[in-house]
Amino acid sequence: MPKVSSVTVPYASYLRVYEPLAAFPEPERSHWERYARRRERPSYQDELRRSLADLLPTPPVPVPVHESDDAFVMEADGVVCVCPWRTRLRGWQALDELPGRLPTPVLDAVLPPVVRRQSAADYERWLARNPDARPWIRTSTWQIPLNWFVLVSDEEREYGKGAADRVDGAAPVLRYRTPMVQARRRVARGLRTLRDAMDEGPLIDGLVDVGRWLEEFHPRSFVELDYGGLVHALSAEDLDGDHSAADVAEGIEALRRGDGDGAQAAYARLMERWRAVRDRQFAN
Repeated sequence: MPKVSSVTVPYASYLRVYEPLAAFPEPERSHWERYARRRERPSYQDELRRSLADLLPTPPVPVPVHESDDAFVMEADGVVCVCPWRTRLRGWQALDELPGRLPTPVLDAVLPPVVRRQSAADYERWLARNPDARPWIRTSTWQIPLNWFVLVSDEEREYGKGAADRVDGAAPVLRYRTPMVQARRRVARGLRTLRDAMDEGPLIDGLVDVGRWLEEFHPRSFVELDYGGLVHALSAEDLDGDHSAADVAEGIEALRRGDGDGAQAAYARLMERWRAVRDRQFAN
């Protein structure tokens, strides 16, 4: 994918699943095996820039005409794992969510109704031929859903401040990576505690949804929670002090012990931190 520009897109965070090559059927497995050997591969910023550039023509292109053949790649214990972008599928799914997130006049100005209807019809036809399709990546804008932090541990936190301490001179990175078996175990434990302590609600529903999604992947996969472009919207001090996974774990443990005050204190820290991030969405 060629770079569209050098503009930094700051608002998207990601939950990704990396599957071992053995999880993919041929000929896709061979494609990813060759792809993983490339010396240079595009980044999540390249994907976002291309998607934004596609909105500029008249009429705009809300989803790519062809599916992406790019992926993120990692190696663990000598095993190559890949996370396919599936940009087209994720674009279709994102279109379904837009009406509830943007005022209708804004949405109509960016993506006219006729364009959205055509994209929805294309997706419906494609889905009829691919009923089991699912993305390897979930995206959130201007926040990270709290249920994502249940999957990871503060000990798995990786924070690189940028060119000063990274040999590749890359931008800051804040992410967590954990084996799939560990992520699933934490989901199960978290759900037991939450259901014992509170009524059904958005936090439990979100965790159930994420847990079902994780069940669709190879058991030897890896799960990555990546702050993505949010690292460009936050100060180094804010990033350095952000231990949201620890706060979520502390809150769940407090609920397990019946310590309502402790759970409320952890939740208050999280709300204060992420409210400040979301407020940047409306800043000039």
